[in-house]
Parts: sequence; C-alpha cells; structure tokens
Amino acid sequence: MRTAALQERRNRQILADIVRTYIESGEPVSSRAISARFEETLSTATIRNVMAELEEGGFLYQPHTSAGRVPTAAAYRFFAQEIASQATISAVDKDWIRREMGSPTNAAEITERAGHVLAEVSNGLGIIVSPPMGKTVLDHARMWLLPDGRVVVVLISGGNTRDKVLRPSRRFSQAELDATADFLNRHYSGWTLETIREDLLQKLANERERYEGLVQSALTLCDPAVFGDDLARQVHVEGTAQMIGAIDFASQAELRDLLEAIEEKHRLVTVLNACIETPEPVHVQIGVKEISERGENLALISAPYMRNDLVQGSLGVLGPTRMHYERAMTAVAYVAQLFSEALSKV
Repeated sequence: MRTAALQERRNRQILADIVRTYIESGEPVSSRAISARFEETLSTATIRNVMAELEEGGFLYQPHTSAGRVPTAAAYRFFAQEIASQATISAVDKDWIRREMGSPTNAAEITERAGHVLAEVSNGLGIIVSPPMGKTVLDHARMWLLPDGRVVVVLISGGNTRDKVLRPSRRFSQAELDATADFLNRHYSGWTLETIREDLLQKLANERERYEGLVQSALTLCDPAVFGDDLARQVHVEGTAQMIGAIDFASQAELRDLLEAIEEKHRLVTVLNACIETPEPVHVQIGVKEISERGENLALISAPYMRNDLVQGSLGVLGPTRMHYERAMTAVAYVAQLFSEALSKV
C-alpha cells in the first residue's frame, strides 16, 4: 500500500528521478539536480518541499544538513516494483546477451556464460542455482557392478552427470543392473527423480507382483536421498571481485563477513530458491540479511528457469542496492528465458 507521500503522481516521479540520479552519480541528490531533469517546470523550493515529504515518509534521508538526499531501502523497493518492473530490455543488451549465450555445447558452458552475463549487467554476483537432486530431470541412467559388490550409478541430466558409488543391502548382478537402467530409460526419461520415485511407489502398491523386482531395484539405486546435494556443485557464482569493488565497506570485518557468506554456498542457495515460490516472474529483494549483516545494503534480483516445462532452479544477481534496476531486471528475465531454452536443447 502506498504511503501518503506517494499519493501524488508528481511525488512518485520526483522519487523515481532521485533514485535514478543517485544510481548514476553515487552522490546525495539536490533539488536543483531534480529540477533540471523534471518534465514539468517546478521551482527548487517546490521540489525541496516534496523531498521533505518523502523523507518524512521514510523514502529519503539526508546524510548531512547541507547535503542532498539519498534513497532508502523503501525508495529502492518502490523503484523496482513500480518503475523498473515496467522496463523492456534494450536492443543492445538483447543482442549482447544472445551473442554471449549463443551455441552452448553443454550445460556447464551455458551455466558459466549465464553467470558472466549476470555479473556484468549488475556489477555484482551472477548466481545460478542448480535443482536439488529430487528435481533433477533424468535423461539417461547407467549402472555398473564393481568386483566387490558395490554399484556405480550414473544419472545424466541436461549434459550434466551425477554419479554415486553405492553399497546396496543385497548383491546385484550386472544383468539386473542393465535391466533396471533400461526400465528407467524407457519409462522415465524426462521425469524428475522425485516424480519417478512417487510413480514407482504407486506401481509397487497397485501391481506388486508385476513390478516388484524392477521397481525395488530402481527405488534402491535411484533414490535422490542417497545421492544427496553437493552445494559446491549446486551453485555457480561469477563476479565476486567486481562486486567487492563496487561496495564501500565501513570496515574489514564487513568485507570478511560478506566474503564468508559467498563461500558458504547454502546461504545463496536458500535465498535464491525462495524466489521459485513467489508469483512474480522476476523477484526483487531489497536488503538481504539472510546472507550477512552487510546484506541490508544488497539487492537480489532473481528468476526461476525451466527445462522441459518444469521449474529446475533459479538464477539471478546479487549486488549493491545502488544498482541499475531496469537493466538488471530485464537482463535477469532474458537470461532465464535463454538459459531455459538452452537447457532443453543440450
């Protein structure tokens, strides 16, 4: 709900101009600077009065008595939701992103390119979070018996492979492993491991005599819980150095705290995956305290990506709140689209 300070169109336009000007300059914004770019003829006194209203409403603050105003988190939130969300990607960015992400040979390459693009447009981190094991789409399964009775299970998905050496509770023959892999490949290619497991359990409940041997083997050898989730492989991050250079840190402790948060991948995974549950195609979060105490001065822009019409994971940018939101938001949406298309082809 808009506060009283934003009821008038003029006030909203002035606030948007203040945010844009501050993003461009990094310096507190004066009434004179806004008067020069405002579409209507307004005196600096009128603009100062509006700025005072906006400050009272919590959208601006004045670092020093003689200085101009600086946007607050509420101002960035307003700008992202009501101004930047209406933007369309520029032709230059669209062509550049398509070139950067063109002709991928495998999932690892397209992931690296997407991370690079996202980092460049945001002057922050480009982050791609792969799906948890249960939501991985199976393309092909292979299984081999080792001499000591252990089994190597390899699951291929979108050009990526997940492998695990298992020691099952009973001994399998290579013929049983071949039959189990063939059963999975014929019936479940294009399914997530989560839905495969649900269907196998249903088959076991309804047609035990027909399916018991194969289904029990498949449940044992392709259980997502057995594979687990290696967070180091689940999240890809680009642009750490340029993000650190883009933020003014009050102390070395703040810098260290943020670097540790980036290294602790589970924080990034948790925050980005939360965007999948939101209804917006592009989710914007101003202030990301879940990552670090320094997170109040960070902004996260994220979007889910698909493969074969199924949500697979999320990608986005994490950068300073003084970010070019229109460019970053439109780029995140376009990268998510191209990333989804590329995953469906590899």
